[in-house]
Amino acid sequence: MKRHIKIITDGSCDLPKEVIERVNPGIIGINVCFGEESYIGGVEIDDKTFYEKMKVSKELPKTSSPSPDRFIEAYKCEEDEILVFTLTSKLSGTHSNAVLAKTMYLEEHPEKRIEVIDTQSGSIGVALMMLKCNELIEQGKTMDEILNEIEKYKKDIIFFGALDTLENAIKGGRVNPLAGKVMNALNLKVIIRIDEGLVKPIDKARGGVNSIKKALDYVKSHVNDEKEKTIIIAHANCPEKAHKIKSIIEEDSNFKEVLIASIGPIMGTFTAEGAILVAVL
Repeated sequence: MKRHIKIITDGSCDLPKEVIERVNPGIIGINVCFGEESYIGGVEIDDKTFYEKMKVSKELPKTSSPSPDRFIEAYKCEEDEILVFTLTSKLSGTHSNAVLAKTMYLEEHPEKRIEVIDTQSGSIGVALMMLKCNELIEQGKTMDEILNEIEKYKKDIIFFGALDTLENAIKGGRVNPLAGKVMNALNLKVIIRIDEGLVKPIDKARGGVNSIKKALDYVKSHVNDEKEKTIIIAHANCPEKAHKIKSIIEEDSNFKEVLIASIGPIMGTFTAEGAILVAVL
């Protein structure tokens, strides 16, 4: 029997359509601003429009955490137990706002139980955790049993990516402009790992094809028991590239499921257009 536990997340989580259909999560939009123009990501601006605006903007868009009020509205669901998955607290104040909202809401509704999870991840890493937790809910697991499993998921997520350009890293001051231009001129692409709540550059490769191959090699070297695991490929406004990678993975590997997601404004502000992220759980 399916338990009445509601899953909620914030707009930094990049969800494949299959995850949305199965989990039916409440999604709290995150604000993204281009100068004086402010939008709620995924509500008032879609991913394609976001990348188009970012491409012509001289400065990086700014993102801000959703207010506690938005979380409180989401907590007003019919379920008595709620699981909230937030972007890593090392990169955002979203987690603290969700906790503040929980405190405020439970003062008036002590009959409810709300657990706010600092995922120590983001984007498709969070999507994978939500998918696994939804399976446990459908198996009738208790909230305490699910919370114990979540702690294991945090350690088990394998998450790598390949950036197509350093343009946003240069704009954001994370990479020296001269060094960044030299790397772009030499067609060197950066390989990143998302681990312990941080995005870490770990390697580089010449050309887009080589960089994606290297990122996939990193993923494969960390994966055991493919049949038991789901892999998600996320793309920054380059769906053809993601579908090609999916075909390669399905031919060469034996994962339980291979899904595709679009990288939204939060992670997209860091990665820039053309990036590929790959996560396994």
